[in-house]
Amino acid sequence: MPLENQETKGTNKDGNKSEDYCTYCYQNGAFTQNITMDEMIENNLKYLDQWNKNSGQNLTVEEARKQLKAYMPNLKRWKQQKQQ
Repeated sequence: MPLENQETKGTNKDGNKSEDYCTYCYQNGAFTQNITMDEMIENNLKYLDQWNKNSGQNLTVEEARKQLKAYMPNLKRWKQQKQQ
């Protein structure tokens, strides 16, 4: 989720907007779901039609899954899990 505006940013415990996480994933300083990266990838694939429409792409489920599996381990949340 691009964090391009204040509405898409999650919130920290102190109520300030998070610069790292979106509102769907992070609220009041905690993740909204206890979910693995693979589960998050599969959840995101449910929105592939919207993703394709917004990006101007026409990815198949497998193409999108491959991109997510390459991209998501680089995000702060998943890097932290990988190191544990």
